[in-house]
Amino acid sequence: MGRMISSREFNQNPSEAKRAAEEGPVIVTDRGEPAFVLLRYDTYRRLSGVGGGSLLDLLRQDGDEADFDFEPPTLPDVAQPADLD
Repeated sequence: MGRMISSREFNQNPSEAKRAAEEGPVIVTDRGEPAFVLLRYDTYRRLSGVGGGSLLDLLRQDGDEADFDFEPPTLPDVAQPADLD
């Protein structure tokens, strides 16, 4: 789950919290309740999807792991040219 430390411990020794975050998430409690999580930035980016690219990039399956074909249907023309004759 991760290491838990109190807000007081975090304030007294943030370097120790950073060292612990190298091993995994550090949960900082406030009055005994989990309030914050300290993680490595690369872990945060991976979990949050930040920098993951466009939706198309996220859905694309180019490699050997592609296990289905996706052919989205084409939409019919919604607007028709006006007949002015």
